[in-house]
Amino acid sequence: MKPCEIKKGIYWVGAIDWNVRSFHGHTYTTKRGTTYNAYLIVDDKVALVDTVYGPFTGELIERIRAVMPVENIDYVIANHVETDHSGALPAVMKLCPKAKVYGTSKCKEGLYRNYYEKWDFQEVKTGDSLKLGKRTLTFIEAPMIHWPDSMFTYCREEELLMPNDAFGQHYAASERFDDEVDQCALMDEAVIYYANILWPLGQIILKKIEDVLRMNIPIKMIAPSHGIIWRKDPMKIVKAYMSWAKNETKRKAVIVYETMWNSTEKMARAICEGIKDSGVSVKLFDIARSDRTEVISQMLDAQGFMFGSSTHGNDMLPTIAGFLEFLKGLKPKGRVACAFGSYGWGGGAVNSMESVLKEAGVNIAQPSISVKYVPDTGELKRCYEFGVNFAKMLK
Repeated sequence: MKPCEIKKGIYWVGAIDWNVRSFHGHTYTTKRGTTYNAYLIVDDKVALVDTVYGPFTGELIERIRAVMPVENIDYVIANHVETDHSGALPAVMKLCPKAKVYGTSKCKEGLYRNYYEKWDFQEVKTGDSLKLGKRTLTFIEAPMIHWPDSMFTYCREEELLMPNDAFGQHYAASERFDDEVDQCALMDEAVIYYANILWPLGQIILKKIEDVLRMNIPIKMIAPSHGIIWRKDPMKIVKAYMSWAKNETKRKAVIVYETMWNSTEKMARAICEGIKDSGVSVKLFDIARSDRTEVISQMLDAQGFMFGSSTHGNDMLPTIAGFLEFLKGLKPKGRVACAFGSYGWGGGAVNSMESVLKEAGVNIAQPSISVKYVPDTGELKRCYEFGVNFAKMLK
């Protein structure tokens, strides 16, 4: 298994996971697989920046050995504790037990609690550096992007930023660089990654990007720990992150619903038509049949959300309930929303949805609309007007 030289003397030695289809405890669908990126820097001293997920340890070691003996590694830089990046660390350290591990204080704590090994660990803070020879690595703490232990590693001589989980995507490919792959697919996966993992951390991310920019460090390449390396236009993904972190939205609505006997679906379609005919972009999802990861990514730049459910047991249906709880954790600030639904002998779903939306910090845009049993022509017209009125609220 060959490594890929991304800069003179700097090699990608990670692994490609073509088959993974879920991530983070099945909360995230990875339809294009992923990569676990690790980088070997060969200088007077040798540094390995991050490792890979445990089951791919053999690939990592084989790629390193294609460059040099693993035993020659002097330093291992641990940008992040999570096991998809540190899983191979115990095996690597057995082969080079004299190597020193560099990371934040939180990283030291997390690695010990994961692997219970007493490696030679050097705690670092923002601005600390490590001289390898011709190259110097500088460390930048990045807590909560997206764990407390996270940090970036920067090589000034190569103008190379290795930010671990920031700026990445779950994207398995034989190609390594952004100018070698389909740009639409690449940005699609970047949006999905940000929306499903980093959305609630927008203010932290924005501040960290601004801090890095104030450091006036030139960046010609961004090598994240998942997916494709940015070399053609690395600032493209930085600008995208800044837009997402600022909660910049479009005049767009996303309708998410769950239906029992299609009455709520009929309402959803009529509402959708009202929004569409008002000239507003709209996406419609039956959450029981849709990929939640994709739905969340469509919501990232939408100004308006609408949620619908049939009533069951005086409450909303279980799939939409789970979806709204997940959305609440993403803290989608600055959006407007409303609820709709159908019921038989008693309602309850609409009130439950509105309650969760308020907890999520979403503004309720207009009174909800409910229909008993199957909507008739007049009620469907009312649903259409409900959509028209909602569209008018989107700036």
